[in-house]
Amino acid sequence: MFAAAVLWGTTGLAAAYAPTVSPLVIGAVAMGGGGLLQIVANSEAMRANQGDLRRNTAVTVVGALCAAVYPLAFYSSMRVGGVALGTVVSLASAPMASAVIERVLDDRALTVRWMIACLVGIAGSTALCLTENSDGPGSSVPLGVALGLVAGATYAGYSWTLRRLMNRHVPRGAATGAVLGLGGVILAPIAVIGLTLTASIPTTAWLVLVYLAIVPMFLGYVLFSRGLAGVDATTATTITLVEPAVATLLAVVILHEHLGVRGWTGMALLALALVILVTPARRT
Repeated sequence: MFAAAVLWGTTGLAAAYAPTVSPLVIGAVAMGGGGLLQIVANSEAMRANQGDLRRNTAVTVVGALCAAVYPLAFYSSMRVGGVALGTVVSLASAPMASAVIERVLDDRALTVRWMIACLVGIAGSTALCLTENSDGPGSSVPLGVALGLVAGATYAGYSWTLRRLMNRHVPRGAATGAVLGLGGVILAPIAVIGLTLTASIPTTAWLVLVYLAIVPMFLGYVLFSRGLAGVDATTATTITLVEPAVATLLAVVILHEHLGVRGWTGMALLALALVILVTPARRT
């Protein structure tokens, strides 16, 4: 699971080496290719549980739509706002979005802890929005934050559908193959059309696209699902905090991204909000 989080943390750095390719195309190829590979890897489980999947068609479709929107927003957020900013906003906002989804759809009460984390997260997002970005004419911190929030919400959305399917006794492999696989089918035309319309795709960019589809988006989810079988959800969430740390470190050290005081403050507040959410409650 730790290895999966490290792999996911390299996505922003890898995408930065394909600057001539639209972030929409990168997202479609990465998640689309990974989703199609999930179908291949989980085909037997999907066939064995096709009855259960058919009875949960609506949940599967919602999850697939979220899985299709997520990479488009995520990679666009990193392109316009910076790798470090896009990654942290997307990941830090996902647990808060998940709590809202569970409140609305599962009637689960919002806790005081969630409310405190939400306020801290809003403060962090505000600080990031006030950060100056001098990476180029196409860069925009507020837009990067907004796209990151969309990415976090859709990530929470397809994660919720996966949990709902598993709670309805659909095995993990069948649920993952159905949701991420259908998401990959939705993204496939976007990927094909985008690649066709792209004027020039150097060899480096092709290698980036292949890497993103196979390593982080396919192998990463395989490692994560296997690790999830041996630890509880809180531990799993805590371990995946490695991802934004890796992404930020790579962005600052290798890509030389400059965040400034406001940027670091905002990211620290978002990290604090995430820690508040995942820290185990004290028991008497």
